[in-house]
Amino acid sequence: MELALINTLRRLNRVIALAVGLGLLGMAAFVVADIALRQVHASFGGSEELAGYAMALASSWGMSYALLELGHIRIDLIRSRTGSMARALFDVFSMIVMSGVVVTIAIKCWPVVARAVENGSRANTPLATPLAWVQVPWFAGWVWFAVVSCLVTLAALGLLVRGRAAETEPFVGAFAEQDSLT
Repeated sequence: MELALINTLRRLNRVIALAVGLGLLGMAAFVVADIALRQVHASFGGSEELAGYAMALASSWGMSYALLELGHIRIDLIRSRTGSMARALFDVFSMIVMSGVVVTIAIKCWPVVARAVENGSRANTPLATPLAWVQVPWFAGWVWFAVVSCLVTLAALGLLVRGRAAETEPFVGAFAEQDSLT
């Protein structure tokens, strides 16, 4: 059950990563077109602002993909010198801590979004972008990361409790640099 959940989350995150990647590619094309237009003294205007919004969205939504692809940076000096059960315990502990931090971030993001929605806040820029247009999907990305992080933690705990510690390595382990060299 736990491994099926992880595989489902991986599939969902790959679709999300593809959509985010296409959005970034589209934003890059927009910025290039804006730069080209500047050469003939014209411009779409606001490409810097929109690119910043795209980066915020890509960051919040990309975190859960990086989590399941073991893309987050971890210092595994002690972990790498232990047996499989101790490594699994370190991994689960790190996931518990990460889940706590990510849930806290998602909770702290909500008042920012709620205030922008209630006040109809707009960016203090020439585009005057309604901030809710950016902050709601940004917040949703953090919530998704929190949900994925908690589900991954629960799956790892479930395997650990049932004595299947080695099965947690592929989704909560640390990507070791030496593994990529072989």
